[in-house]
Amino acid sequence: MRKTFRNSAFVALTMAVASTTMAGNSDRTGQAGASQLLINPWARSSGLGGANSASVRGLEAQFLNIAGMAFTQRTEVLFANTQWLVGTGVMLNTFGVSQKIGKEGSGGVLGLGVMNMSFGSIDVTTVDIPEGGIGTFTPNYLNIGLSYAKQFSNSINAGITVRMINESISNLSATTVAFDAGVSYTTTLGKRDKEKNKNNVAFAITLKNVGPPMKMSGDGLSTRVVLNSGHSLTGEMRPAQYELPSLLNIGVSYFWRNANLMHEIGLHGAYTANAFSKDQFSFGLEYGFRKLFMIRGGYVLQAGGDPDFAYSALTGPTAGASVEVPISKKGSEKKSTLGIDYSFRATNPFNGVHSVGIRFAL
Repeated sequence: MRKTFRNSAFVALTMAVASTTMAGNSDRTGQAGASQLLINPWARSSGLGGANSASVRGLEAQFLNIAGMAFTQRTEVLFANTQWLVGTGVMLNTFGVSQKIGKEGSGGVLGLGVMNMSFGSIDVTTVDIPEGGIGTFTPNYLNIGLSYAKQFSNSINAGITVRMINESISNLSATTVAFDAGVSYTTTLGKRDKEKNKNNVAFAITLKNVGPPMKMSGDGLSTRVVLNSGHSLTGEMRPAQYELPSLLNIGVSYFWRNANLMHEIGLHGAYTANAFSKDQFSFGLEYGFRKLFMIRGGYVLQAGGDPDFAYSALTGPTAGASVEVPISKKGSEKKSTLGIDYSFRATNPFNGVHSVGIRFAL
């Protein structure tokens, strides 16, 4: 009875939230900042175009749906490097660690993720010296997320992330805090899957990037004006604040596995309602062999708008692959693995987006 009530409550929450997803205002498109919050820095899930928000597992869930981090078995360490829009020199380096805490079956998982986005060196120019040659500066974006996720039952998981966001150049910076929250529900379809305890269907809801607006501050807003009398005054410009790119994501995944679990096929789909940009539909397909090798592909489709107008440099297709290598001693009950992930996202213009990740599950 209790399980039935929990499941019904989850479905009711899904329908209630879904009914609000079409309440966005298209007039707000392009008015948000901190757009780096919309970039998936992890190589495995980005190969599916983020379509696996319902079934993402481990620390990568900190970007898609934090509820999935509850599946961390012990300790997980991830590092990823993303060459963003190859040809621009923009690079993302991401590091994270998650740790299961508390007693088995009753504890939660704590996670820490750090993402740094660098743009290289840019020449300093002024009104009097527009050609530069007087030095360089380096813009930098830094996001630090602290997360907690917990498995409340065999079917329901939930989690929350608090993220510090900083954008800066040499004489200006802006800082704020954002919150993410997610819930996932997994179940089985078919008697055989139930007997083998194989959860093969998953649903999820995620709310991301909710927080106060950002505003730049620093010496870069000051300007010196020379009056006709020869005296000078220093004034400070008032910066406008900008909102965070909040969004709501609803995802579903289905897995088919053969009797001896040698082969696995995953079908993924997600709908993202963006508060400040066009909504998106994501689709993904993944094949895994003995949980040792996985290959995947996806497509991200913009909802509405002019089909002849590009709303993003990302054109939609994505692809990727992973290799998982056991590194624990033979016969050990606690299996440790080393994983290498790669993904590619097609773009126009530029030469795509390449991501490489390394993961240790200890």
